[in-house]
Amino acid sequence: MRAKVSAKERLVVVGNGMASLRFLERLTERAPGRFDVTVVGAEPVAAYNRVLLSSLLGGEVDEAACGFRPLPWYAEHGIRLVTGAPVTAIDRVNRLAIVGEAHVLPYDRLVLAVGSLPIRLPLPGIDLPGVLTFRDFADVAAIRKAAVEHAKAVVIGGGLLGLEAAVGLARLGVDTTLVHVMDRVMERQLDHTAARLVRAAMEARGVKVMLSADTAAIEGDGKVERLRFKDGSTIPADLVVMSVGIRASTVLAQSCGLACGRGITVDDRMTTSDPAVFALGECAEHRGTVYGLVEPAYEQAEVLARHLVGEAAAYHGTSLATSLKVSGLPVFSAGVVDTPEGAEAVVMHDAAAGLYRKLIIADGCLAGAVFVGDISEQARCKALIRDRTPLDPNDRDDLMFGPAPKTLAA
Repeated sequence: MRAKVSAKERLVVVGNGMASLRFLERLTERAPGRFDVTVVGAEPVAAYNRVLLSSLLGGEVDEAACGFRPLPWYAEHGIRLVTGAPVTAIDRVNRLAIVGEAHVLPYDRLVLAVGSLPIRLPLPGIDLPGVLTFRDFADVAAIRKAAVEHAKAVVIGGGLLGLEAAVGLARLGVDTTLVHVMDRVMERQLDHTAARLVRAAMEARGVKVMLSADTAAIEGDGKVERLRFKDGSTIPADLVVMSVGIRASTVLAQSCGLACGRGITVDDRMTTSDPAVFALGECAEHRGTVYGLVEPAYEQAEVLARHLVGEAAAYHGTSLATSLKVSGLPVFSAGVVDTPEGAEAVVMHDAAAGLYRKLIIADGCLAGAVFVGDISEQARCKALIRDRTPLDPNDRDDLMFGPAPKTLAA
């Protein structure tokens, strides 16, 4: 007798981060029970909210509060969850995913949601004990262990993750210095004025900020003791947190022959160079762009879920925007940040109130916006920038000060 063949397609998802979970949620909503699903995560826990890592580091929340879905949710939706077991190889000819040394998972369709890896600058002393990254639960635990009383911590990197790491350390009462090679923090999202407000908020939380500081080496005798800069100056350090960006995780894809650039190359349906293999999130490169952000990953997850159940769906890229709180200060930016030649900047700045708004207008359309302190018009700004909608005469005042209150007709 021939063995009974399952009618369900075998779907293996490699990675159990935020992008992976969003994809599974959307897939099970649209086609419950259609696929035989296995999701494999390298971390020992199910998907959690990396946005809360700073709060976790600072002791404001615990690991349980960072979780998204409890373990029973996976079983209730027919999803086999494997944690703490990385996929080490993919056999595309026989459609097999190899977990660990020998466990084999056959697949009909494979989704790579393997995320990214933190960049470690190739500095002298990078391998000294006390040099850590800030990316996952294990990093947070290692930082908290190293952040002993009276320790001096240095965070290298003035992007969002660096700021979050510095704030988290300061919340622990650690003497913390943020070191950034550029002349302002979050230079990709903020102009100079907005960056100064964010820096002031950081300093109010106890974080010292050093800008235009180019690290040359991490020094110490058997452990971290100081940071040396290219100008020859040094600062003491017992702990160094490297937070200078991320790099798409492509090793697994490259090893099985998938096309890769800076990330795993995908088309508008998140399909790789193998029609049975898909990629999404921080590991994916779409039209030459690797986003490394949550919002594009969620949009990609929606498209892939729809595509796999047979719906017409295409991902055309994401109009990038940043909306967050830095040291309790609301910050929003979208589109261009610095005013291009030929464009007009409309600015409102109330330093005493900690409020700043800048609209960048080009060719009659909103090309960019930077808000600090009050970000209530962010949704409208995002839509105007994304759709290239021509501004009408009232839009400037409405976006800058909020829409005028409606009056009742007599």
